[in-house]
This record gives sequence, structure tokens and C-alpha cells, in this order.
Amino acid sequence: MDAGVKRSYLRLSLKSVVIRPRALSHLSTSNPAYGMKKNTIVEIISALLVFLFIYAALSKLMDFDRFRYQLSQSPFMTRFSGFAAWAIPLAEIVIAAALLIRRTRMAGLYLSYFLMLLFTGYIFIMLKYSSYLPCSCGGVLSGMSWKQHFVFNLAFTVLSVSAIMIQNKHSNIKHLVK
Repeated sequence: MDAGVKRSYLRLSLKSVVIRPRALSHLSTSNPAYGMKKNTIVEIISALLVFLFIYAALSKLMDFDRFRYQLSQSPFMTRFSGFAAWAIPLAEIVIAAALLIRRTRMAGLYLSYFLMLLFTGYIFIMLKYSSYLPCSCGGVLSGMSWKQHFVFNLAFTVLSVSAIMIQNKHSNIKHLVK
């Protein structure tokens, strides 16, 4: 084989290795095997978070005096209990609303992650450093032990960050294919 033929053969081989956007079409968000599964997972996680936040906010608001009192009994929340008693349920409702709207879902996922991280961190600190553990949660959640509540919150924190990662990966591929 002569040198000129080898060079053109090499160029032809290298051109076939270069990834073109059409080669990524199987990753397209319109592909049911990829996009629908990822969207469905994010929507299921978002729905679970919405349910959790609405349930938690309503149980706190329905027994508001008890919730505020229990917050004031917490060794780390005493100074902020009046503000936190209103801010926590309000934040939960706002985050749930953000998760319901497709345009604001990503912001809602980040806010969910942040709030769940705060709640989980608070429980961790209470378990580690406090001998008095007042429960300020309402409804079914108040029946959990502090350790169970920690695991429950940790699971929802992981769900939140998982949805963020899936959504970010989904968005990056969507932009790559365009």
C-alpha cells in the first residue's frame, strides 16, 4: 500500500471515530427509553417531596400552638422558635409549589435538598449533643423515634439530591443533542 493511500485511509478512519450529534440521538430526551424514564423518576421523587412537605406543613399549622411550644423547648431553637414556627411550614408550602411547576421544579429540588439537609443536620445535632429531645413534628412523623426520623430524613435528602443529579444529567444530554 502506498503512503498516499495509507494517509487517506487513516483520515477516513479518524473521521468515522468523531462523534456527531446524530450519533447521540439515542440519548435524546424524546427517546422513550431514556427521557421518559428519567422524567418519570424525577416526577415521582418530586411528588413524594410534595406530599411530605404539604403533609408536614399542614400538621404543623393545624396544631400550631403545640408546634411553636415544642420548638421553644428545643435547646438550639429557643431564640428563634417564634420565627421558625411560621417560617418552616411556609417554606415547606413554597417548596412544594415550586416542585409542582415544571419551570420551577429544579429550584424546588435544590430547595428540598437544602431544607432536608437542614432538618437532617438538626436531628443529628440533637441526637449527638442534647439530652432533651422534644418532638416538634406532627401527624405520623411524631410517632417516629429520633433515630427513625434521622433515617427517614436522610432518605429524603438522598432522594432530593438524586433527582437533582438525574435532572442535571438529563438537561446536559438534552443540550448536547441539540
